[in-house]
Amino acid sequence: MAYTTINKSTAHFNTKLYTGNGSNGHSISGVGFQPDLVWIKARSAGSTEHHLMDVLQGWGTGSSDTPNISSNNTSAAYNRNIFSSNNVNADGFELNDYSDTNTNGQTHVAWNWKAGGAGSANSDGDANSTVSVNTTSGFSMVKFNTNGQSGTFTVGHGLGAVPKMMILKPLPTTDAWWTYHTKMGNGKYLKLNTTDAEASNANIWGSTTPTSSVFSMNTGFWGANTNDIIAYCFAEKVGYSKFGKYTGNGSTDGTFVYTGFKPTFILTKDTSATSEWHIYDNKRDTNNPNSAVLCPNGTYAESTNSNGDTDFLSNGFKLRNSNSNRNGSGNTYIYMAFGQSIVGTNNTPCTAF
Repeated sequence: MAYTTINKSTAHFNTKLYTGNGSNGHSISGVGFQPDLVWIKARSAGSTEHHLMDVLQGWGTGSSDTPNISSNNTSAAYNRNIFSSNNVNADGFELNDYSDTNTNGQTHVAWNWKAGGAGSANSDGDANSTVSVNTTSGFSMVKFNTNGQSGTFTVGHGLGAVPKMMILKPLPTTDAWWTYHTKMGNGKYLKLNTTDAEASNANIWGSTTPTSSVFSMNTGFWGANTNDIIAYCFAEKVGYSKFGKYTGNGSTDGTFVYTGFKPTFILTKDTSATSEWHIYDNKRDTNNPNSAVLCPNGTYAESTNSNGDTDFLSNGFKLRNSNSNRNGSGNTYIYMAFGQSIVGTNNTPCTAF
């Protein structure tokens, strides 16, 4: 049986559902902690962007100035009227009347992560970084730039453990969401904002696997004068998070993926073919098979159909569809999963609650 050092998973990651009211000062509570990364997507309406706000970009002061980035496009960070002057608090956040995140009667989902607050300087790498880190749950946010660097250089991430997945977005420029995953290796990448299959470039990660203190990049790919980049970095924690891969079998009696815990959130992508990214969680669909899908690369409304059917099990997840986006025969898929750990003392079995 797998054991976890995470006493309560919802103290580090939590999914919150809410309905918009179209008014300024709409308070969303029940997150369970003060979030450092908030990712919001409208569920019931299409043509609405994903919005990611974080403590290192800043929350704004409530007058159309919340810095945010959208995973479905390459746009530079842009200020929008998302958070009120009370922005984030100890149990959630407060919204203004911005249509994508607070249209009256529209349903939304907010995925929330706890990092380490405002952040602090990190000098572990060649490029000095500002890091907000939660070493308990294995999540850090890193803000840095490539100015003054040449060739392969390193950036400190603060995790004290090897990152298994990293998602990077240059903030002031039109650029992709460059994604590293341990199962693809240090010469390949995906783009969170597209349906593209994995691609190769020796310079993107400097042909160097991340360590417990730094990750590597090369100016041959990133350039030598790139302004601020944000990196979301994830290390694996037994009983709480897992970053792996699986091979599809093309059957409705699909592949079973062992995580060692009951998932609360799953992100998947076919690395071998053009396909959507898919997000599932245990709040938008509470029954098996879970078929409520949102796509980080698209502005679509939530889809609920049998092509996405997935069972959330006590020790992993099992595909219940033959759709090539999720379970194509012989195709390779990467995933990021967070799970339920029981409330209790450290080193407790990671059974579901």
